[in-house]
Amino acid sequence: MIQESTSSGPQPQPESEPAATRRTADVAESSRANRGWWDRNADEYQVEHGTFLGDDRFVWGPEGLDEVEAELLGPPEELKGRDVLEIGAGAAQCARWLAAQGARPVALDISHRQLQHALRIGGTFPLVCADASALPFADGSFDLACSAYGALPFVADPRLVLRELHRVLRPGGRLVFSVTHPIRWAFPDEPGPEGLSVSASYFDRTPYVEQDEEGRAVYVEHHRTLGDRVRDIAASGFRLVDLVEPEWPAWNSSEWGGWSPLRGNLIPGTAIFVCVRD
Repeated sequence: MIQESTSSGPQPQPESEPAATRRTADVAESSRANRGWWDRNADEYQVEHGTFLGDDRFVWGPEGLDEVEAELLGPPEELKGRDVLEIGAGAAQCARWLAAQGARPVALDISHRQLQHALRIGGTFPLVCADASALPFADGSFDLACSAYGALPFVADPRLVLRELHRVLRPGGRLVFSVTHPIRWAFPDEPGPEGLSVSASYFDRTPYVEQDEEGRAVYVEHHRTLGDRVRDIAASGFRLVDLVEPEWPAWNSSEWGGWSPLRGNLIPGTAIFVCVRD
């Protein structure tokens, strides 16, 4: 069953296509907009990307880097019996892979509809619907925490999430999370040649917002520079031990939004931060 924390309930469908802009969006507006967006678009997302993600694979990003080969959480044989929290779990593909290694995962997502897809696929681990900036768990509940493009790109204050993760991890616990590589914000989000020319300032941290006719945000994504991410990690009590920038593999011929073989062979698309709670 899905355990729910605070929820604002189903969001109304926009009456027309949202307009894209760059403007400020605070913590509450970002959370509300993205909960609604993922509830509305979960079905389409799983149809479009479900085959690539699989039902029980742990893929760190569109490049296809698999935890089986990356071992960023540690060797698979050492995952057995570990308590693991996945935030922004979607349909819980990563948590399902962790469970198959003998870990005890908990899959958390802000979107109730995404977690319904996790129920559809199946699994015996808990599913929790909650905001990652207010985790409904006791201090020191987990050995490991992970997120593959979940939560952190969409929150206005990533330190709220990172501090919560620090709180629920045990001393020595590891946090690994992937996000869009910050350099991508300087380029158009296009998979073809038009996505290879700088069109914006890398240092412009103004959020990307899609809003309805009344100016209400229906989708928000936040940009942090590479230095911002490192400082957020340190300020939240973690030690950064690795930064992985996956290269585009020869076998991957697929496009995913602005990710493509053309761009992936020239500029990084994903940044994976490996952190330790001392």
